[in-house]
Amino acid sequence: MLLELNVSQFAIINNLNVKFKPGLNIMSGETGAGKSVLLKSLAILMGEKASAESVRTGAEHAIIEGLFDISDRPDIVERLKEQGIASDEDTLVVRRIVSSQGKSKIYINGGLSTLTTLQSIVSPLIEVAGQSIPLIEMTGQHDNRHLLSKSYHLDLLDTYTSVGSTRETYLNQYKRYREVSEEIESIETESRMREQRLDFLKFQRDEIQALNLKTGDDVSLQSDYDRIKNSSRLGEWASQAEDALLGNDESAIVRLHRVIQKGLELKKYDSNIEGRLKALSEAKSLIEEFVYDLRGYSNELESSPESLEALESRISDLRKLQKKYGDSVNDILAAYEKIEKELSELENSDQKLGELKKEKLILHATLVKLAEQLHKKREGGASLLSDSVNGELKDLNMKGVEFIVRVTKLAELNVSGNSEVEFMIKPSPKDTERSISKIASGGELSRILLSLKNVIGVGDYPRSYLFDEVDTGVSGPTAEKVGKKLKSIAKGQQVICVTHLPQVACFADHHYYINKSQNKNGVSMSVSELAKDQKIEEIARLISGEKITKTSLAHARELLNH
Repeated sequence: MLLELNVSQFAIINNLNVKFKPGLNIMSGETGAGKSVLLKSLAILMGEKASAESVRTGAEHAIIEGLFDISDRPDIVERLKEQGIASDEDTLVVRRIVSSQGKSKIYINGGLSTLTTLQSIVSPLIEVAGQSIPLIEMTGQHDNRHLLSKSYHLDLLDTYTSVGSTRETYLNQYKRYREVSEEIESIETESRMREQRLDFLKFQRDEIQALNLKTGDDVSLQSDYDRIKNSSRLGEWASQAEDALLGNDESAIVRLHRVIQKGLELKKYDSNIEGRLKALSEAKSLIEEFVYDLRGYSNELESSPESLEALESRISDLRKLQKKYGDSVNDILAAYEKIEKELSELENSDQKLGELKKEKLILHATLVKLAEQLHKKREGGASLLSDSVNGELKDLNMKGVEFIVRVTKLAELNVSGNSEVEFMIKPSPKDTERSISKIASGGELSRILLSLKNVIGVGDYPRSYLFDEVDTGVSGPTAEKVGKKLKSIAKGQQVICVTHLPQVACFADHHYYINKSQNKNGVSMSVSELAKDQKIEEIARLISGEKITKTSLAHARELLNH
């Protein structure tokens, strides 16, 4: 619900702060005091487009800010998360800045946002039962888009007829039906290009298969290439090393042998020499092993042009694949797996297409059956809802006006079944029925919404209702009934209503007075919550006009006590 409204430099408003509360919030004031301006600012807060003309004369920009309590609206919290908007899960702050140059900025919880996002969070049009419930619902001259929406009419009728579970089942089946239909269309579209795609994928698969790659081949191939290309230099080094170690009488092994032999001859003079010679013997053995291994290495060295050419060709083929599929052999092998998977899917698409078409037929039959159930319940509920609302409208002094719920069966299924629901009215028995969007005034729309809410209830989530012109053309006992109905709807949620009637005002949980004054800076308006004594005086003013009398004060007290 709306907790606080701050408005500055908007139309005749200089600076305004209003703290609204739960229950029935009544607003009254003298004619021309600025009630329509206040409601206009609320409509802008809900997502109505703002114009530069609404900025107060001489000001650079107007600011409208609202603080909402969303602690009982987990759906709003979820919507904020979906939009990536920070939320403490208890409050929502909406701020709109309207420039005198025509530009406008929107902030939601401190972050820049768009008009579409604002409308989707605060005041979305209801499209599917339970999925888009507004935080504020206004009906009157400033915003009546909910009551004029056929989808809202359908939603209200379904709430009245308690078909929520059937409709939810239908919706889930319909979503799957659309998914299957889109998948079938996609496969059939792709089938025209499938053969080309298959040929292309097979070519890619074959060129990767031809190299018979394994993980690490990119490193080993380069190593083999470098070794063969430099085999003559490597062989020359091996030959020189063998000569130096074992090739002649002055080689390292021969010299070591001499040293060891001489030492063994002298060990008879010093027994410790043999132990010291052990390390040299081991070194001699290691060198001999190295020379033996070196001879094998020399024999393994290839230097044939054919081997080098084969390696160059393989490396060249690998480089081509790397340009197409990735920098490493692992990337190429991963691409190969994807190609194989797509090939399998394309080769099996005929079978899959058949399965999907079969599923679509089953889903369609289920949807038709569910849609028929929904349509029958809607037809049955339409007359009952019409009768109940007409009874309420008579109480609200709309005698002669007939409210009609028209249910039309559609040829095609849609997201809510195969029914179109539209609220109609006949202004008099002689008139033909016409859509409320064509002929209903703001006051009539407000009273129709009031009647609907009184008959149907308010739904699963609390919200704020803004009623404008609801008391137009009523007085006396009818006005009292309007007040009672507003009071009933306000239980557990919030109603904000502008009224001129004392019989309505006396039901207020909280009463606010709108005042317009003239000062050196021009016209300005203010809103203040009335204390008990002030409330009596304001109701007395509504009874007797500008001049408050003892009689009107007594009448005001009587209304409040009653």
